[in-house]
Amino acid sequence: MKKFFVVFFAFQLVFISLIAQTSALPPVDNSPMDMSYFPTNYPVLKIQDKVTETPVARIIYSRPQKISRAIFGGLVKYREVWRMGANEATEIEFYKNVQIGGKKISKGRYTLYAIVNENNWTMILNKDTDTWGAFRYDAKKDVLRTEVPVQKTDELIESLCMVFEKTSTGCNLVIAWENTKVSLPISF
Repeated sequence: MKKFFVVFFAFQLVFISLIAQTSALPPVDNSPMDMSYFPTNYPVLKIQDKVTETPVARIIYSRPQKISRAIFGGLVKYREVWRMGANEATEIEFYKNVQIGGKKISKGRYTLYAIVNENNWTMILNKDTDTWGAFRYDAKKDVLRTEVPVQKTDELIESLCMVFEKTSTGCNLVIAWENTKVSLPISF
């Protein structure tokens, strides 16, 4: 009888530990998802039941880390389509019509890709959304291609970062990683 209880309790311990393992929350992703809005203070508080400013754009992307790797020309190959982050392809949404590279872009959601070169990037807006990586990238679905110059930074940027900054004609989408920065002008 004593053997039965020992085996029974051992089985219970194994069963409880299996339950505990399956209910554990997942660890933080190596490239966590992030989001930026323009204006950066969105959502804006209502003042006397009036919204003072509505969003113009939002970008959702995953933020890979440098982790002692060569990024541009290494991890991100020159002259190849890049998903602008990790995991799912980066998506940008415009809440109103904008202009990029002199072309009217209708409000809506797009995937943002880039072809990275040493001195400039070709920024690509594509209408195929909800894609993982750039594996199914289809140039026939491009809405826009425009070049932006590369700027070198003095500071080392460990995590890919995308933020909007206000300009006199709208905003710039600033993308920075490693020692590289580009700005995509958006007018509205």
